[in-house]
Amino acid sequence: MDAKKKIKKLEAAGFAVGDAQDFLKLSDAEMEYIHIKRSLAKTLEQRRKEQNLTQIEAAKLLRTSQSRLAKMEHAEKSVSIDLLIRSTLTLGATSKELKKAL
Repeated sequence: MDAKKKIKKLEAAGFAVGDAQDFLKLSDAEMEYIHIKRSLAKTLEQRRKEQNLTQIEAAKLLRTSQSRLAKMEHAEKSVSIDLLIRSTLTLGATSKELKKAL
């Protein structure tokens, strides 16, 4: 069954069909913030992997713990965009790379 048929079937059964933005009642600005944060987290992880660093090794360079770095790479709520940018720069990213991530 294709996606459109599934949606029609669910709606016919009384279900509301939407995306995470609808479900969480997020504004367009809030969604854009989430996309930016996730993109920066992905860029940080890519920089670490390009340098063949484990999370433990990269965490030492960033003066943080491995568990905190894991949270950064997953863009957890407690991680700020500022921290992601500073950490990515510390691992050698250029401003051009950061612009691309945005």
